[in-house]
Order: sequence, then C-alpha cells, then structure tokens
Amino acid sequence: TDADDLVAVLKLPEIFGVKAEEGADYGQKNHEAMLDGASGAAWTTAVAQIYAPERLMPEFTQNFAAALAETHTDLKPVIAFFGSDLGAQATALEISARRAILDPDVEDASRLTLEEMRAEENPRLGLIETFVKVNDLVESNVSNGLNANLAFYQGLRDAGAIGPEMSESDVLAEVWSQEEAIRAETDIWVNAYLTMAYAPLSEADLGRYIEFTRRPDVRIVNRAMSEAYGKVFTSVSRQLGRAAGAVLAGQNL
Repeated sequence: TDADDLVAVLKLPEIFGVKAEEGADYGQKNHEAMLDGASGAAWTTAVAQIYAPERLMPEFTQNFAAALAETHTDLKPVIAFFGSDLGAQATALEISARRAILDPDVEDASRLTLEEMRAEENPRLGLIETFVKVNDLVESNVSNGLNANLAFYQGLRDAGAIGPEMSESDVLAEVWSQEEAIRAETDIWVNAYLTMAYAPLSEADLGRYIEFTRRPDVRIVNRAMSEAYGKVFTSVSRQLGRAAGAVLAGQNL
C-alpha cells in the first residue's frame, strides 16, 4: 500500500529505533527525578518494553494507513520524491541528526549554534524556520506533547498514584499550565535539530525541499503522520504513567 511504501521510503523503522533510545533516556531522567531511584532494573525493563519498536511500528502503520486512506489521495509523487537523491539525503540527514542529538554535548552544541544564528540573523536560519512553519512542526508537536502529558497523568491515576484529591479538572489545569513552556522548548529543539540536520544541504536544495513540502499531498502525509504519532505516543505516555504510578504506589512492575 502507499502507507507501507511511505513507511519504507521514509525509513520510519529506523526513526522508531532512535525513539526507543530517546525513550530509554527519558525513562532514566524520570527514574531520577520522579522515582528517586526506586525499582531501577524493573523500571528500565518496563520502559524498554513500552518503547519497543517491534511493538510500536505495527500500531503506527495501522493508524497511518487509516488516516491516509480517508483522504483518497494519490501519494505516488510523495513516495517518488523521498526515493529521489534529495529526498533520500534529507531523510538520512534527519535520522543521523536525531541519533546524534541523543548525546547531551551534541544537543548543547546545536542549541548554541541556533542561538548564534538567531543573534546574527543568519539568512540560512530563515530557510529552516520557513521549513518548520510550512510543515507545522511546532504546533503539531505541542499538541501531541500536551496530549501525551495528560495521558501520563491518567496513567498515574490508573495505578493509584493520584488520588481523588486531584480532580480531572485539576489535572487538565496542570497540563495546560505547561503549554507555553512546551511551545518554547519545542521551538528551540526543532530549529536546533533541523539546523544541524540540514547543514550539509545547499541553500538551493533546501529551498527545493521546502517548496516540495508546500504541496497538498505532502501536507496530507504530514497530518496523517502527526495523527498516527500522536495516537501511538499518547498510548506510550499512559503506559509510562501506569508504570511510574506502580512504583510510586509501591506495586510490583
């Protein structure tokens, strides 16, 4: 199907492999910040199982295919582009940078580069920011992030770590209070990441890539992908909340 072809040409299994590494890192930070070192080995195992690519990829592909099917759009031009030299190069650069930025030193360096380019009003940064805007990368990630945070709290409640003293409206208020911070962080992370990822591309190639992503069929793919990611990682967040809640409530994972 077109969805299967897109999953292959966009190398999404590789991306989910990187997301598993990101999940392990996120789990470790949660372990230190929220769980205070409790259930170390069991928590690590639980996080690895929750983020396992072989478990998440089928769920993502099913949601992705369903969202695309509703549009009745011919996606062969999109598949062809990402199979072309420029499309394949851009995809490879995105995955390589995503893996590299897992290193805190690399991430710090990417953020410093972004800060310097913004201070200098570097014209190349304008291309990156245009790409981010055209592809709605900040707002879509903010929306998915808020939903994921809500699901995490729901998971904590499922496990008994949140009692009746914190109502559903209290949880919603807490999540919404994070919106501005999430948007600011997302803006920095996305722009720093893509500035690093696309550094090897010429301005002409980056311009061609931007123009391609303005196409209606590409926007349809982006929306379907965001929707599928959102469903998968909202579920992931709820499972993480349940696992964390079990530790906090003194249960066995």
